[in-house]
Amino acid sequence: MNKRIAIIGEYYNNFKPHSSIMESIEHVKKKHKVEIEVDWVDTLRAEQEGESLFANYSGFWSAPGSPFKSLEGALSAIKYARVNNIPHLGTCAGFQHSIIEFARNVLMDKHAQHEEYDEESSTLFISKLACSLAGKRMTVNLLPNSIAFECYNSTETVEDYYCNFGINPEFQDKLLHDDLIISGTDQDGEIRIIELAKNSFFVSTLFVPQTYSTENRPHPIIERFVLECIK
Repeated sequence: MNKRIAIIGEYYNNFKPHSSIMESIEHVKKKHKVEIEVDWVDTLRAEQEGESLFANYSGFWSAPGSPFKSLEGALSAIKYARVNNIPHLGTCAGFQHSIIEFARNVLMDKHAQHEEYDEESSTLFISKLACSLAGKRMTVNLLPNSIAFECYNSTETVEDYYCNFGINPEFQDKLLHDDLIISGTDQDGEIRIIELAKNSFFVSTLFVPQTYSTENRPHPIIERFVLECIK
């Protein structure tokens, strides 16, 4: 069976964080002379077809673009990747949804919510940022011996953001768990990259690495993700 990546989301070419996803994957394919097919998967379809659909893919990219048509569809793909140890990359909203999935299914806080879907919830693990990061370029400090550190081979990087939502400070301490690695933070200690300790590659970033990828220099996290998907 041909290797395939599912990009979970329905906002394909709205603006740069979406359109650059396919380009960034092509950068890796060209550099390493490898082949892998890529499909955009609507979150409603993900919810309706579930594992019968997911079984066709060797990797999942949870894309920007919330609120999606189906929160449950977005979360179901993340859960499938996590439980089955299938490579997963989340960027921007994909990071936010990874947090919700972890809170609901690992921390067992079944009411964990994202403010874009239910602003009245009392368990908003993801909330509107006090200061928007949209359009900002900021330094991320990397945890030694993490996958992120291995990708960059550095203790810091500079990345682009297009987001208005992030981890609610009131719930950040609840995320302290042996299975979750905080591998990237900003200058104020805010979480910018998470990994899962039990998975070979499960990385989610609040920033959008795809916008920083070029043909001459594929983004190192995306490069690692694609190469994991073709193993």
